[in-house]
Amino acid sequence: MSLKARISDDMKAAMRAKDSARLGTIRLLLAAIKQKEVDERIELDDATAGSIVEKLIKQRKDSISQFQAAGRDDLVAAEQAELAVLQAYLPEQLSAAEVEAAVAAAITESGAASPKDMGKVMGLLKARLAGRADMGQVSALIKARLS
Repeated sequence: MSLKARISDDMKAAMRAKDSARLGTIRLLLAAIKQKEVDERIELDDATAGSIVEKLIKQRKDSISQFQAAGRDDLVAAEQAELAVLQAYLPEQLSAAEVEAAVAAAITESGAASPKDMGKVMGLLKARLAGRADMGQVSALIKARLS
């Protein structure tokens, strides 16, 4: 089953269960997917739909950090609930050891020796780890290894 079909099925299940919080988040996700399809006049595959999910997750994380800084615990809770719903649509996440091994392999493969070569390593890893690891953490790990 494609990711888009799974999201649609989950929306129907949330409607039947009268779970308004989950339903709102799923509708937001479907709207973002539909917007991308209309803008580009294409049918999205799972990889592109997954990148939209990642984008929405990143937005939620940014919002959470800003709301926490402002002391708005009510908004933090709402964003965390949306984040939990969205994270269910990501593929299985890699462990820290698997990410470190992938970073080490990419550094060796690209021949990177200094922080200037970080772009080469990120280019290799972006395709391999898309959706399966937080690229911000991957970037920090690469920077630490190349420094």
